[in-house]
Amino acid sequence: MSEGRRKKGKAVVVGGSIAGLSCSHALIAAGWEVVVVEKSSSPPTGSPTGAGLGLDPIARKLIASWIQQSHLLHSSTLPLSIDQNQATDGEKKISWTLTRDENFNFRAAHWADLHSLLYNALPPDIFLWGHLYLSFYISNDKSNVKVKTKILQTGEITEIVGDLLIAADGCLSSIRRSFIPDFKLRYSGYCAWRGVLDFSDNKHSEAIKGIREAYPDLGKCLYFNLGYKTHSVFYELLNEKFNWIWYINQPEPDLKGNSVTMKVSSDMIKKMHEEAEKVWVPELVRVMKETKEPFINVIYDCDPLEQIFWDNVVLVGDAAHPTTPHGLRSTNMTILDAAALGKCLEKWGAENLHSALGEFQSIRLPVTLKQVLHSRKLGRIKQGLVVSDCNPFDPKMVSPEECEVLQQKNMPFFGDVPSILLE
Repeated sequence: MSEGRRKKGKAVVVGGSIAGLSCSHALIAAGWEVVVVEKSSSPPTGSPTGAGLGLDPIARKLIASWIQQSHLLHSSTLPLSIDQNQATDGEKKISWTLTRDENFNFRAAHWADLHSLLYNALPPDIFLWGHLYLSFYISNDKSNVKVKTKILQTGEITEIVGDLLIAADGCLSSIRRSFIPDFKLRYSGYCAWRGVLDFSDNKHSEAIKGIREAYPDLGKCLYFNLGYKTHSVFYELLNEKFNWIWYINQPEPDLKGNSVTMKVSSDMIKKMHEEAEKVWVPELVRVMKETKEPFINVIYDCDPLEQIFWDNVVLVGDAAHPTTPHGLRSTNMTILDAAALGKCLEKWGAENLHSALGEFQSIRLPVTLKQVLHSRKLGRIKQGLVVSDCNPFDPKMVSPEECEVLQQKNMPFFGDVPSILLE
């Protein structure tokens, strides 16, 4: 079939988060029609409690090409030009630098801001808000896939037909379960308290003055604080916000419902504050105490999958490779997944879907496999847990050479661009 007579493909994307939005951009750029199914009733507004994230140069370049206004991405993020790991002595309340990389070319974004940027640059009519994904069915001749959804407001059941189903439904993906029914996430051994402090109303307070003295490179530095068998992450976001995460070793909690986020009580928050006082410098503890509605993420990943597509269905983002957060890979892997998928579909066309998805899988699986396993190892090292090829890490006892493993730039394929994006 000639280029001019190619069939126009149609993709049904399940999930309207960063993965779903990225895939929508990449596929529209490839000439595909896209429908996004999302159970939320509307896009997030304002700046709800959410998470900070770090964007690498490749991800930023791709986002800029999609939204076609790169200055918007730049103006809604802050630089993370320094990657610093430092030890903290909880008793003496002092910190000292273990490693410092001043060529760390990332930028910090708030999840809600990135979501808005990507969403606002898409045609609004491609979104089916308030639609709960129920099931899918691949036709006998593999020519199409039918996706069944429930309109939450009315209870009506609808069917959407497309050439391709993209599972962008997160680490607890129900679409993945259709192909791997025995699949289980792997608990890391620790959970994360996290929060975002909005200090826009008191940016000149003693607490903010104190934290800037204790962390002088805020606004351009990704700080990792390492204590004994624990670590925390701290950096600044745009619009007077601080993002913090504190990882705590503990048995796996009993999660309720379909979420890896735990509801917390005021008693749990109070105990967390008391424990923080024993571990971290007072300035960081004060930020934790002043943060409204901190929450707990239970940290999971999974052993790498052997395949990420079946017939007309493909997994992307956290559905394809749940990962621990220590390598700042989750969002960046997701954006690269979307871009590579779009290019493969553009190259092969809808009439050669199996070849397109096969190439996509061959490009992404070897990379995400190594990145997930490296992130897992990095988390275990920073938490002082057993790692097969070295002794448990104690930041008070390590040599400078042993600290080198902590740096983000050691991530496999750290700066690599998939070859299909260069064609």
